[in-house]
Amino acid sequence: MPSELLLGSSIFILLGIIAFVMVLLWAVPVRLWIEAVFSGVRIKIGQLIGMRLRKVSPAGVVRPLISATKAGLFLAPNELEAHVLAGGDVSRVVRALISADKADIELTFQQAAAIDLAGRDVFEAVQVSVNPKVITTPRVAAMARDGIQLIAVARVTVRANINRLVGGAGEETIVARVGEGIVSNIGSAASHKDVLENPDNISKTVLEKGLDSGTAFEILSIDIADVDVGKNIGAELQIDQAEADKKIAQAKAEERHAMALANEQEMLARVQEMRAALVQAEAQIPQAIAEAFRGGNLGIMDYMRYRNIESDTSMRKAIAGDDGDVAGN
Repeated sequence: MPSELLLGSSIFILLGIIAFVMVLLWAVPVRLWIEAVFSGVRIKIGQLIGMRLRKVSPAGVVRPLISATKAGLFLAPNELEAHVLAGGDVSRVVRALISADKADIELTFQQAAAIDLAGRDVFEAVQVSVNPKVITTPRVAAMARDGIQLIAVARVTVRANINRLVGGAGEETIVARVGEGIVSNIGSAASHKDVLENPDNISKTVLEKGLDSGTAFEILSIDIADVDVGKNIGAELQIDQAEADKKIAQAKAEERHAMALANEQEMLARVQEMRAALVQAEAQIPQAIAEAFRGGNLGIMDYMRYRNIESDTSMRKAIAGDDGDVAGN
């Protein structure tokens, strides 16, 4: 029984020692420290333990530090660790510094770290600074003064400006400014033929405007890749204007026609009113004759003479009507 207890205690102690060694090997990256020492990187093993405690991967700091040292750059481990804690990409920054040093471009660690923390790819920026990048603009449509539309495509060759990467505008601004310059240049041309004959005038004029001001790039050249003739915008505008004038004239004619019809109806109504007044006046004649009889102002002979004159007038009107019909036939 005591031997069994002794065996169990020995196993427990052995497991504890193994666990302690494993934790020690995890907390103290001896292999990484040996790798750094033999690579010429001076770093204390206590610094590696401190990285573990600060939840920073020692390999993520030491290996980029080894690459920088082998490339002839001497960086402080504390700077790299601080950049990792700030959320930066140490490997990308170190690769950018090595590339800039080989290309004889002045770039400090502080600049590279600031560019990386600003959200830009510092390594790509160095590559673009060494090898200029070509940006192709979308199709830009503009109308010359003669009303013909032109559609142009430009290729802009840019080089990254390291000193303006932080706070400088990106490619979208370059494309927008170049497109605006193309539209302005084509719009000021007297004829679309002038633009087609000398498309290089567009690139020269746009390049002279300093469109890279305030951007993270330096424009090296602007080349017009293609110019196509589009629609005859001037003719279409004239057609639209003529159609609009036609509709306005039709609307005014319809308005005058409606006013004439209304006036005609008004005149017919007035004629009817006058005929009604005439009938009303004629209806008062017999009453006036009766009043004259009763008042002694009209005798029987006067009335008969009036009737004879009325009959004679009716007969003459009838004869005149018959004569008119005969003459017409």
